[in-house]
Amino acid sequence: MNEQLIRGLFYKGLLKKNDYSPETEKCIFNTLKGLKNKKTTANKPGMLLGKIQSGKTKTFIGITGLAFDNNYDIAIILTKGTKALTRQTYERLKEEFSSFQAHDKIQIYDIMNLPDNLIQYELNQKLIFVVKKEIHNLRRLHKAFFEQYPLLQNRKILLIDDEADFASVGFLKTKKEAHEIRAIAGEIDQFRKKVDDISFLQVTATPYSLYLQPEHLKINGSIQEFQPVKPSFTELVPVSDGYIGGEYYFEESTRKRSIASYLYEAIPPHELAVLKKPDRRRFKLEEALTSKRIESLRTALLQFIVGGIIRRLQQRKMSKRGMKYSFIVHTEQAKAAHEWQETIVVEMKRKLQQMAAEQPLVLYKLIKPLYANLKKSLERIKGEIPTLQDVQHETCFYLQNDYVLVTKVNSEKEISELLDDKGQLKLRAPLNIFIGGQILDRGITVQNLIGFYYGRNPRTFQQDTVLQHSRMFGYRLKKDLAVTRFYTTLEIYQMMKKIHEFDTSLRESFEKKSHERGVVFIRRDEDEKLVPCSPNKILLSKIVALKPLKRLLPVGFQTGYKSNIAKHVKEIDQIIEQRKREDGKPFLLPLTEAVKVIRKIKLTHDEKEGESWDDAAFLSSLTYLSKNLNSKHSGNVLCIVRENRNMSRIRSNHRYEDAPDTASNVESELMLAKRIAIDTPVLILLRQNGKEENGWRGGPFWWPVLVTPKNTKTTIFTGGVLE
Repeated sequence: MNEQLIRGLFYKGLLKKNDYSPETEKCIFNTLKGLKNKKTTANKPGMLLGKIQSGKTKTFIGITGLAFDNNYDIAIILTKGTKALTRQTYERLKEEFSSFQAHDKIQIYDIMNLPDNLIQYELNQKLIFVVKKEIHNLRRLHKAFFEQYPLLQNRKILLIDDEADFASVGFLKTKKEAHEIRAIAGEIDQFRKKVDDISFLQVTATPYSLYLQPEHLKINGSIQEFQPVKPSFTELVPVSDGYIGGEYYFEESTRKRSIASYLYEAIPPHELAVLKKPDRRRFKLEEALTSKRIESLRTALLQFIVGGIIRRLQQRKMSKRGMKYSFIVHTEQAKAAHEWQETIVVEMKRKLQQMAAEQPLVLYKLIKPLYANLKKSLERIKGEIPTLQDVQHETCFYLQNDYVLVTKVNSEKEISELLDDKGQLKLRAPLNIFIGGQILDRGITVQNLIGFYYGRNPRTFQQDTVLQHSRMFGYRLKKDLAVTRFYTTLEIYQMMKKIHEFDTSLRESFEKKSHERGVVFIRRDEDEKLVPCSPNKILLSKIVALKPLKRLLPVGFQTGYKSNIAKHVKEIDQIIEQRKREDGKPFLLPLTEAVKVIRKIKLTHDEKEGESWDDAAFLSSLTYLSKNLNSKHSGNVLCIVRENRNMSRIRSNHRYEDAPDTASNVESELMLAKRIAIDTPVLILLRQNGKEENGWRGGPFWWPVLVTPKNTKTTIFTGGVLE
């Protein structure tokens, strides 16, 4: 069956309202064709894959309208389990279909507010039910279809599972949550089985690995079998110009000439401990404007105020209405921590207001370096920049007249009261500071976000939570980006970068259609063998994504002291001296020797200082790439050796150095490695002098970089799994 789709009343109305791009229209039509022409089930759903805050909702609403024009009668939208997100979805649907609802062409209901006395006139219209993924909501849906209004079960239904991740079919998070999640998945599955004609579409920005796992996988020479959940088809939501996501935060930010290079500001880990709970031994509230223990938070908040004022001054200069701006503090789940953070921020605000009234010159002095910081990125976009004096005077005015609002958001009741008529967080003041936890990350839209202070524990990161925490993703004005800053620890930033790489690897598999072959997920078992990994159990803090010509290397580590590591460095020197070529060209190094070198390099690191290097993942990746690719050099690696290097540990912008292989004055080792890494991995070994002025301990050491072959199949290695 491959019938032609009709552009009818509903789709034409939505098209006029939203002016879909040709790419979005193609996505909408292809998705509905997939739903009509292919059988979709719990194990074979249709999948609409987007990015965080990239327009997924707009797209699935377009699909719903087109479905109504093509014989579908009912749409059921499953939302994540919060009242706030349910209301946001409900208000968005009401707004999009308002003209049709006004003319009695469609009725939209939150399932928990469904009237008990619907009449035939209403039931004959197109119907949309918004259902929170929560057991009582789902039972209310069952009651509506199978008890109150049994005629509905015979209609053609489109079931859309929005934000389809841990509360959806196929993924269990922890044992504690397993019972409830199974119950929810069971209710959804029972509903699907009871109705006559239903299509199932999952919508997500977090494409869990379980969708990509191949049924058969060859590891260590043997075939092993999986029973994966895979989509019947997958459509990618197109991303328009102006979208800001992981590429901007973790890739473009490394380019020195980009405004993104000013985005990240490192915060010390000890500051997060101060923000957990009151402890006068660590921090005294009366020192909110002077204590070094919360210096980053203080800088972040004042820089947000200055940045928001700069943008509003620019808008005033152009005779435009000033936009309202937002800042998020998200470091803990515990409500007690939110209360403490609110206390600190409110006290900070009070003291700044007092300073503005009584000691404006002192406030001006605080503003000056923050203005200078923002001016650097503002100059990159060559727009008009307000003078320092204007910003200083305006900051005083804002503080004295209470233009800055501090709001704690950590319960469903509170957030529901804070939503506007579109279901988004309401910006009540020109400058809004939101303090909260998990409730802020579940798909809630926060407009005009130019500051994000983040500190969740990276040791237990999961992809759905980490990406959903990234409220700073979405469509952003370039002028706003110039005053946007992201504050977190170096460790968390590196972990988020790793998860971005993982997400990008999966997405590229879809874009290149290589997911039809599957993505390989492996781990090291107790016998030190590489075995398939159950992909719905991986800990995202313990993953390495391998794809063609990717680099793996330790970053942020610190060496041991010269006297402690000299023996290991000498042993590495001897191994390399026996193998390297005098002309400096690449040479073959047996895998066994390469493994020995990497293990000795690990011994030269000080595990109590700096960031820990996951050498197990490095070695497993090296072993897999050396043994499992179709190379005539199987069991070997190509090795490039360079000596007498003086790379610094930390760059001038306070980030860890992560490119020791990209010398600018000659052909870099990385360029050479990428040219020769076809079927065989390349191991770059760089002997650093380790000078103290460069942040090291005064003794030489070896810095390894692994470059994956061009013909690498997308592979995910995990060093940790959920039990």
